[in-house]
Order: sequence, then C-alpha cells, then structure tokens
Amino acid sequence: MDDLFSIRGKTALITGGSRGIGRMIAQGFVEAGARVYICSRKADACEKAAAELAAFGDCVALPGDVATVEGCEHLGASFAEREERLNVLVNNAGTSWAAPIEQFPDWAFDKSFAVNVKAGFHMTRVLLPALRRAATPEDPSRVIMIGSVEGDRVPEWESYSYSTAKAAVTMLGRHLATRLARDNITVNTIAPALFMTEMTRFMFEEGGPGEKIYDVIPLRRSGTPLDMAGTAIFLASKASSFITGAVIPLDGGLGSKG
Repeated sequence: MDDLFSIRGKTALITGGSRGIGRMIAQGFVEAGARVYICSRKADACEKAAAELAAFGDCVALPGDVATVEGCEHLGASFAEREERLNVLVNNAGTSWAAPIEQFPDWAFDKSFAVNVKAGFHMTRVLLPALRRAATPEDPSRVIMIGSVEGDRVPEWESYSYSTAKAAVTMLGRHLATRLARDNITVNTIAPALFMTEMTRFMFEEGGPGEKIYDVIPLRRSGTPLDMAGTAIFLASKASSFITGAVIPLDGGLGSKG
C-alpha cells in the first residue's frame, strides 16, 4: 500500500508553484519525495519559494511566464535542458478579476483565458515528449489541471472571465484526457472551492464574503494545504492509474447542493 500511494522519485513541474494552491501542492510533492520544479513569472519569488521548499526535499526554481506561447515554449526548453522525463505536470497558474458588469474590462477576459486556459494547453503540448518518455501502462504520466467550483456554478461575486475560463479548463482537461490516453498519460482536474491564498485573502477579512460561504459549504470550513496536497498526490500516484478525464470536487460538499 505504501508503494500504491507513493510518488517518491517522480519528477514534477508545477506552474504557479511559488504561492497559493501551487505552493501547497509543491510542498506536498517535495515532502513526499518527488523532485519538483516550480514555475513563476517573478524570478525572485520563484527562487525564494524554491529555497524554502528545498528544506523539505528536492525543489528547483524554473522562472518563466506562461501567459504567452513563447513563454510556455521557453519553459519547456528550460526543463528539457535539465530532465528527459516528466512524470507529473500540474497546470496551476491562474489569475482572477471581478467587477460589476458595467465596468468589467475586456482585457480581463484575454488575460484570464491566456493564463487559466491557454497556458495549460501549451505547457502540456510543449512537455509532451518528456511526459511520453516517463509514461508506462502500469504507471501513466499525469497532467493535473487546476479548475474551480466556479467553473460549474455561478458565484455571488461578478467574476465573469474567471468563472468562464475555469469552465473551459474542465472541458480542456476532458479533451486532453481523451487524446492522451493512447500515450499512457492521464489528465484529471481538481476543482477547489475556498482555499486561503493571496488571491482569496480579501474574502477572509472581517466582513468579507468568506463567512457567508461557510454557510453554504456543508463541512463549514475552507480547504487546507493538506487537503490540496493529498488530492494532488493521489492523482500523481499509482492509486489513480485508471482515472482520467475526471473532475475531482475539492469543495467540502458544496457541489452536492447543486
């Protein structure tokens, strides 16, 4: 059973890995014995996070901007200079914006789709050779997409571009899963509800919408780093080898309420 849930010795790359949900997954992977590359647009933040995570195991900074095709291809080339195989790719990089419909900017849609959707596609595409080399029928390579409960339900705040992009992430994950199954690569999506990150910090402030959310989440709490890391580790381990194209709701039961 220890081997079934183990990711020890695997190589993983996590976009947006210097903070938030990406950082939670990175620390879980590092502590579980994986060699982890974290990517972030800000080189200083990426190097700092990697140095901190290196206290728990093997973590390497790989700065880069996934908001453009060129940035994704540069990251893929940088990884290829260091590793021949990639066992796990976590497409986590994301961005959000909320504003009343009358003031909602067009650029928010462009940025949201570039980072939340297109980056996941292009990173998977450019890293496909490394994923294929690591894949076996018994233990496929893994692509883990980070979606959101907002991709399946309308939130109370007006996050038009973010919610729509996360719905697209879910479909992209299913599309990739169908195509990449022949290469022994699984693709699954984690759809989190409320987690404390830099992006959601305002929701936890006094009088913020976080308290109201607790009223509709059956487990009446937000997610923790261990919740996120545990789910990602399961999807990266042999225990999930026969799961692909799935959306895992990491939402405290929120989705069960419709």
